[in-house]
Amino acid sequence: MATGPADLPIEALAREHERSSFSSGAEELDRYLREQASQDLRRHMAAVFVAHEARRVVGYYTLSATAIELSELPEDLARRLPRYPQVPATLLGRLATDRSWQGQGLGERLLIDAVFRSLASEIGSYAVVVDARDEAAARFYRRYGFMPLGRSEHRMFLPMATVARLHSA
Repeated sequence: MATGPADLPIEALAREHERSSFSSGAEELDRYLREQASQDLRRHMAAVFVAHEARRVVGYYTLSATAIELSELPEDLARRLPRYPQVPATLLGRLATDRSWQGQGLGERLLIDAVFRSLASEIGSYAVVVDARDEAAARFYRRYGFMPLGRSEHRMFLPMATVARLHSA
């Protein structure tokens, strides 16, 4: 049996993962895992990765493709990029941990897995983008270097160059 977040496997969602008891405290995130995640996988809309304890899902996140309007990026970063109207990015669409694991570092472990998995992808991506659901989530992402994207304080990004530096450190 796992003793901490570092001991939990994180892998692609599969049929054998038990999700019915997952409860993060955010009904829309719980419902997504129970009712929508498998459909998104089948339709290639999102990749879903789960942390599990004896096949019971205790945390998850989703990754999919998105784009960032060049005009939304801070000017100092945008001027270093090609003048395309949009740059490719990876969307970290959802990230949730079961209540039984909250406050133990599992959210951090899932976030790190997500950004490093995004970096390892063979598909070009300038940054990881998140849409923080509330101010508490925005604070969580800011602790890891995510910056506001455009005028929204809750739509945030982390450049892959930053992820690469973190990965090599």
